Amino acid sequence: MKRIEQTAGNITVGITGASGAVYARELIRWLADNGYHVDAIASETGKRVFEYETGIPLKSSSLTSKPHLLTLHDNDNLFSPLSSGSRRQGSVSRVVIVPCSMGTLGRIASASGSKLIERVADVALKERRRLVIVPRETPFNTLHLNNMLELSRAGAVILPAMPGFYQKPKTLGDIVSFMVSKILDALDIPNDLYERWSGKKA
Repeated sequence: MKRIEQTAGNITVGITGASGAVYARELIRWLADNGYHVDAIASETGKRVFEYETGIPLKSSSLTSKPHLLTLHDNDNLFSPLSSGSRRQGSVSRVVIVPCSMGTLGRIASASGSKLIERVADVALKERRRLVIVPRETPFNTLHLNNMLELSRAGAVILPAMPGFYQKPKTLGDIVSFMVSKILDALDIPNDLYERWSGKKA
Protein backbone atom coordinates (compact mmCIF):
# COMPACT_ATOMS: atom_id res chain seq x y z
CA MET A 1 0.00 0.00 0.00
CA LYS A 2 1.29 3.46 -0.90
CA ARG A 3 2.18 5.55 2.14
CA ILE A 4 0.41 8.92 2.32
CA GLU A 5 2.58 11.72 3.70
CA GLN A 6 0.86 13.41 6.61
CA THR A 7 0.58 17.17 6.28
CA ALA A 8 -1.54 19.84 7.91
CA GLY A 9 -4.06 19.25 5.10
CA ASN A 10 -4.55 19.51 1.36
CA ILE A 11 -5.54 22.78 -0.29
CA THR A 12 -6.14 23.23 -4.01
CA VAL A 13 -5.39 26.70 -5.37
CA GLY A 14 -6.63 27.72 -8.82
CA ILE A 15 -5.01 30.75 -10.47
CA THR A 16 -6.72 32.42 -13.42
CA GLY A 17 -5.98 35.39 -15.64
CA ALA A 18 -7.51 38.13 -13.50
CA SER A 19 -5.26 40.72 -11.88
CA GLY A 20 -4.24 39.96 -8.28
CA ALA A 21 -1.60 37.24 -8.67
CA VAL A 22 0.12 38.50 -5.52
CA TYR A 23 -2.74 37.07 -3.46
CA ALA A 24 -2.15 33.61 -4.94
CA ARG A 25 1.60 33.90 -4.45
CA GLU A 26 1.34 34.81 -0.78
CA LEU A 27 -1.41 32.28 -0.09
CA ILE A 28 0.64 29.42 -1.57
CA ARG A 29 3.76 30.53 0.28
CA TRP A 30 1.95 30.73 3.63
CA LEU A 31 0.20 27.38 3.20
CA ALA A 32 3.31 25.43 2.21
CA ASP A 33 5.50 27.15 4.81
CA ASN A 34 2.94 26.16 7.45
CA GLY A 35 2.85 22.50 6.48
CA TYR A 36 -0.12 22.32 4.10
CA HIS A 37 0.18 20.43 0.84
CA VAL A 38 -0.85 22.72 -2.03
CA ASP A 39 -2.13 21.50 -5.38
CA ALA A 40 -1.84 24.52 -7.68
CA ILE A 41 -3.50 24.83 -11.08
CA ALA A 42 -3.01 27.84 -13.33
CA SER A 43 -4.69 28.72 -16.60
CA GLU A 44 -2.38 29.76 -19.43
CA THR A 45 -3.37 33.41 -18.99
CA GLY A 46 -3.06 32.95 -15.23
CA LYS A 47 0.57 31.90 -15.66
CA ARG A 48 1.33 34.94 -17.82
CA VAL A 49 -0.40 37.38 -15.47
CA PHE A 50 1.33 35.77 -12.47
CA GLU A 51 4.79 36.26 -13.97
CA TYR A 52 3.94 39.76 -15.22
CA GLU A 53 2.58 41.00 -11.88
CA THR A 54 4.96 39.22 -9.49
CA GLY A 55 8.13 39.13 -11.56
CA ILE A 56 8.69 35.43 -10.80
CA PRO A 57 7.79 32.27 -12.75
CA LEU A 58 5.04 30.02 -11.46
CA LYS A 59 7.15 27.09 -10.24
CA SER A 60 7.68 25.33 -6.91
CA SER A 61 11.15 26.64 -6.12
CA SER A 62 10.04 30.25 -6.65
CA LEU A 63 7.03 30.09 -4.34
CA THR A 64 8.03 28.32 -1.14
CA SER A 65 10.97 27.14 0.94
CA LYS A 66 9.22 23.74 1.05
CA PRO A 67 8.76 22.88 -2.64
CA HIS A 68 7.96 19.23 -1.79
CA LEU A 69 4.64 20.52 -0.41
CA LEU A 70 3.64 22.15 -3.70
CA THR A 71 2.40 20.22 -6.73
CA LEU A 72 1.72 22.08 -9.97
CA HIS A 73 -0.99 20.59 -12.22
CA ASP A 74 -1.69 21.04 -15.93
CA ASN A 75 -5.01 22.85 -16.42
CA ASP A 76 -5.67 20.73 -19.53
CA ASN A 77 -5.23 17.43 -17.67
CA LEU A 78 -8.70 16.21 -16.79
CA PHE A 79 -7.14 12.83 -15.93
CA SER A 80 -5.62 14.47 -12.83
CA PRO A 81 -6.65 12.87 -9.52
CA LEU A 82 -8.02 16.30 -8.58
CA SER A 83 -10.82 15.90 -11.13
CA SER A 84 -12.54 13.09 -9.23
CA GLY A 85 -14.70 13.25 -6.14
CA SER A 86 -13.27 9.87 -5.08
CA ARG A 87 -9.93 11.46 -4.23
CA ARG A 88 -9.14 11.04 -0.53
CA GLN A 89 -5.49 11.89 0.05
CA GLY A 90 -4.94 13.06 3.61
CA SER A 91 -7.75 15.33 4.75
CA VAL A 92 -10.47 16.27 2.26
CA SER A 93 -9.20 19.00 -0.04
CA ARG A 94 -10.49 22.54 0.21
CA VAL A 95 -10.47 24.67 -2.93
CA VAL A 96 -9.79 28.36 -3.50
CA ILE A 97 -9.66 30.14 -6.85
CA VAL A 98 -7.57 33.30 -6.50
CA PRO A 99 -7.71 35.48 -8.43
CA CYS A 100 -10.85 34.34 -10.24
CA SER A 101 -11.63 35.86 -13.62
CA MET A 102 -15.23 36.53 -14.61
CA GLY A 103 -14.92 34.00 -17.44
CA THR A 104 -13.88 31.23 -15.06
CA LEU A 105 -16.56 32.27 -12.57
CA GLY A 106 -19.24 32.13 -15.26
CA ARG A 107 -18.19 28.68 -16.46
CA ILE A 108 -18.20 27.32 -12.90
CA ALA A 109 -21.62 28.87 -12.24
CA SER A 110 -23.05 27.17 -15.33
CA ALA A 111 -21.20 23.86 -14.73
CA SER A 112 -19.90 24.12 -18.30
CA GLY A 113 -16.15 24.25 -17.78
CA SER A 114 -13.72 22.13 -19.78
CA LYS A 115 -10.52 22.80 -17.81
CA LEU A 116 -9.16 21.32 -14.58
CA ILE A 117 -9.71 24.48 -12.51
CA GLU A 118 -13.39 24.49 -13.40
CA ARG A 119 -13.72 20.75 -12.87
CA VAL A 120 -12.11 20.95 -9.42
CA ALA A 121 -14.57 23.69 -8.44
CA ASP A 122 -17.45 21.58 -9.74
CA VAL A 123 -16.23 18.60 -7.70
CA ALA A 124 -15.99 20.76 -4.57
CA LEU A 125 -19.61 21.85 -5.00
CA LYS A 126 -21.01 18.41 -5.73
CA GLU A 127 -19.07 16.79 -2.85
CA ARG A 128 -20.06 19.62 -0.48
CA ARG A 129 -16.45 20.64 0.12
CA ARG A 130 -15.29 24.15 0.89
CA LEU A 131 -15.00 26.28 -2.26
CA VAL A 132 -13.78 29.87 -1.95
CA ILE A 133 -13.98 32.14 -5.00
CA VAL A 134 -11.93 35.36 -4.96
CA PRO A 135 -13.16 37.49 -7.88
CA ARG A 136 -10.94 40.39 -8.87
CA GLU A 137 -12.92 42.71 -11.12
CA THR A 138 -14.45 46.15 -10.79
CA PRO A 139 -17.10 47.26 -11.38
CA PHE A 140 -19.28 44.14 -11.59
CA ASN A 141 -21.97 43.98 -14.23
CA THR A 142 -25.34 42.27 -13.71
CA LEU A 143 -24.15 39.01 -15.26
CA HIS A 144 -21.15 38.90 -12.91
CA LEU A 145 -23.43 39.46 -9.92
CA ASN A 146 -25.92 36.81 -11.07
CA ASN A 147 -23.12 34.27 -11.49
CA MET A 148 -21.81 35.02 -8.01
CA LEU A 149 -25.32 34.65 -6.61
CA GLU A 150 -25.70 31.25 -8.31
CA LEU A 151 -22.40 30.06 -6.84
CA SER A 152 -23.31 31.34 -3.39
CA ARG A 153 -26.60 29.46 -3.56
CA ALA A 154 -24.69 26.33 -4.59
CA GLY A 155 -22.51 26.57 -1.48
CA ALA A 156 -19.45 28.54 -2.55
CA VAL A 157 -17.98 31.36 -0.47
CA ILE A 158 -17.69 34.54 -2.58
CA LEU A 159 -14.79 36.56 -1.20
CA PRO A 160 -14.02 39.56 -3.44
CA ALA A 161 -10.54 41.05 -3.19
CA MET A 162 -11.75 44.02 -1.12
CA PRO A 163 -9.22 44.78 1.63
CA GLY A 164 -10.25 46.55 4.82
CA PHE A 165 -8.26 49.41 6.31
CA TYR A 166 -9.27 49.36 9.99
CA GLN A 167 -6.01 47.56 10.76
CA LYS A 168 -4.21 50.69 9.45
CA PRO A 169 -1.95 49.06 6.84
CA LYS A 170 1.43 50.69 6.35
CA THR A 171 2.60 48.76 3.30
CA LEU A 172 1.20 46.96 0.26
CA GLY A 173 2.27 43.76 2.01
CA ASP A 174 -0.05 44.56 4.91
CA ILE A 175 -2.99 44.86 2.50
CA VAL A 176 -2.09 41.57 0.81
CA SER A 177 -1.75 39.86 4.20
CA PHE A 178 -5.22 41.07 5.16
CA MET A 179 -6.76 39.45 2.09
CA VAL A 180 -4.77 36.23 2.49
CA SER A 181 -5.92 36.06 6.11
CA LYS A 182 -9.55 36.45 5.00
CA ILE A 183 -9.07 33.59 2.51
CA LEU A 184 -7.52 31.41 5.23
CA ASP A 185 -10.43 32.25 7.53
CA ALA A 186 -12.89 31.16 4.82
CA LEU A 187 -10.93 27.90 4.49
CA ASP A 188 -11.20 27.46 8.27
CA ILE A 189 -7.42 27.71 8.75
CA PRO A 190 -6.20 29.51 11.91
CA ASN A 191 -3.80 32.37 11.23
CA ASP A 192 -2.57 35.65 12.70
CA LEU A 193 -1.62 37.57 9.57
CA TYR A 194 -3.13 40.84 10.79
CA GLU A 195 -4.36 42.45 13.98
CA ARG A 196 -8.02 41.53 14.32
CA TRP A 197 -10.66 43.99 15.41
CA SER A 198 -11.20 43.87 19.14
CA GLY A 199 -13.25 47.03 19.60
CA LYS A 200 -12.07 50.60 20.06
CA LYS A 201 -13.40 53.55 21.99
CA ALA A 202 -14.92 56.20 19.79
